[in-house]
Amino acid sequence: MKLNTSTNELKSTIDRVVDYTLGMDLTWDWPCGVAYYGVSRAFEVTGEQNYLDRMASFCDEYIEAGLPTWTVNTCAMGHMLVTLYEQTNDQKYLDLIMSKIDYIKNHALRFGDHVLQHTVSANNDFPEQCWADTLFMAAYLELRVGVMLEDKSLIDDALHQYYWHINYLQDEKTGLWYHGYNNVNKDHMSGMYWARANAWAAYTMSRVGKVLPQPYLYPNFMHVDSSLRDQLAALKRLQREDGLYGTVLDHAASYGEVSASAGIAAAMVTQNNPLHGKYAQKSLQGILANIADNGRVLNVSAGTAVMNDIEGYLEIPKKWAQGWGQGLALAFLTAAVENGQRS
Repeated sequence: MKLNTSTNELKSTIDRVVDYTLGMDLTWDWPCGVAYYGVSRAFEVTGEQNYLDRMASFCDEYIEAGLPTWTVNTCAMGHMLVTLYEQTNDQKYLDLIMSKIDYIKNHALRFGDHVLQHTVSANNDFPEQCWADTLFMAAYLELRVGVMLEDKSLIDDALHQYYWHINYLQDEKTGLWYHGYNNVNKDHMSGMYWARANAWAAYTMSRVGKVLPQPYLYPNFMHVDSSLRDQLAALKRLQREDGLYGTVLDHAASYGEVSASAGIAAAMVTQNNPLHGKYAQKSLQGILANIADNGRVLNVSAGTAVMNDIEGYLEIPKKWAQGWGQGLALAFLTAAVENGQRS
């Protein structure tokens, strides 16, 4: 895949998005976790030490102020910690990482075949519900830590989560992903193909083969690879002329949503199928058009539970800057820079 773009211009945009992101008043939860994952990727791709230093300063201040109770969603902050530990070898970052991993392995609510239940608080908010969000917040983190520590048990559990999330959430007829699955009622609740759920799935699946050494030696990776192939084949047909995807993918009247569009495009670029190049190129133009001069990513939908009906999704506002919008935009922009470096 070759994108028609300037690496220097991309890096300039990344710098603006990072600066805006690091100036947001984010707390230790999933919005910050996704945002700072994007900043971590920006550091890895550009080598800008300032990005790493500002994340470390934020993290150290938060440790002193006091950290919250772990949930699936707060585990998203582990992505930043992995980068900080890899770069500094500071034990305090590893201790926090392992505290989150201990929660995922031994304390997080699970159901059925040892599948992680999505949790957003210390309460049992969504009994036996499986959400696509969990792949980014917890399973992808488990995979990264398993590879970093060469811990096969963590890798196996991460791939186990991918396996069951695919089985519960991907519609084999369409290739698209539902937002959630309720194991109590054995249904997908409102049954919406929510765009950001598809972005969580597509992006994290695209990263498995990049993060995991010799992924072909893991049978569950074949499951991930085939799932992603079919999902991206379906998604490319739903892209709009402006390069974005509707917040409900198959509903023409739904608004174009930038965080999902960035996550899906990042998956395409990471997967590097040359036949997806024209779709990624169109996404690049559409996403750049939604980044303000000050680095704010526009038209990002607010936090969204599994809504009761399509009206619930269509009424979610997109007025404000959101950490996940900043982070997924950075995931895409950094993938585009890496694409240019490959070619």
